[in-house]
Amino acid sequence: MPNPINRLSSVDNALHLLKLVAERGPVRLSDAADSLGVARSTAHRLLSSLMHHGFVVQDRPNTPYRPGPVLAELGFAVIGRIDLRTVARPALEALREATHETASLLVLERGCVRFIDCVEGRRTVRVGSRTGVLLPATCTAGGKSILAALPAEQLAHHLPDLVLPTPTPHSLRTFDELGAELEEIRRRGYAINREQAEIGISAVGACLRDRIGTPIAALNIAVPSTRMPDDAAERRFADELLAAVEDVHRLIEQSGP
Repeated sequence: MPNPINRLSSVDNALHLLKLVAERGPVRLSDAADSLGVARSTAHRLLSSLMHHGFVVQDRPNTPYRPGPVLAELGFAVIGRIDLRTVARPALEALREATHETASLLVLERGCVRFIDCVEGRRTVRVGSRTGVLLPATCTAGGKSILAALPAEQLAHHLPDLVLPTPTPHSLRTFDELGAELEEIRRRGYAINREQAEIGISAVGACLRDRIGTPIAALNIAVPSTRMPDDAAERRFADELLAAVEDVHRLIEQSGP
């Protein structure tokens, strides 16, 4: 019969490794063994178990272990829905005052984004609140900004289907188109949605990260498409959005232990 003390020790060690990977980012096998004070074979067994369940990943054999999709989803569940709403709310309100448009906070949910907070614009014709709404991530500016920030294996985890959702004629239709757009988002620093989720609505979105750089959510400004007719208007919204993202990042840093 297995010794319950040994089982408890294994659980403690596994939790220690999860904390180590979450706080430090990529961790080598030798560093994991040294941190636990165990043999490399023991550390390897624990990390293999965590990798099997999606808590950590490797790009290829003999490379460092990084946070996996399950660990990231737990972060979305805990940080995105509770603490982050409080932290991001002043930025949403400031975006509304600066742009007079609707600003939202979104988190990723297995290929979709859920709007978890929203501040409606003050204009008579505006995009309404979408708090609680779930939309395909590939069709929203905020969703694409998070996807662009994910490592390849997490991106595959969130987009397992072979066909992209296409709610409008302007939606991305192939993974080649998506890949090219994600590359452009990484270069530019923000994402654009021109009627890809709904005709008549355009948006800009930018990714929010935690204190170790893990993507956890996005800020989004949604407008009637007539108010974002060209690159100059898009850039004005993007400048306000990126400034708000920096404000949230500063608050995230200040809220840490």
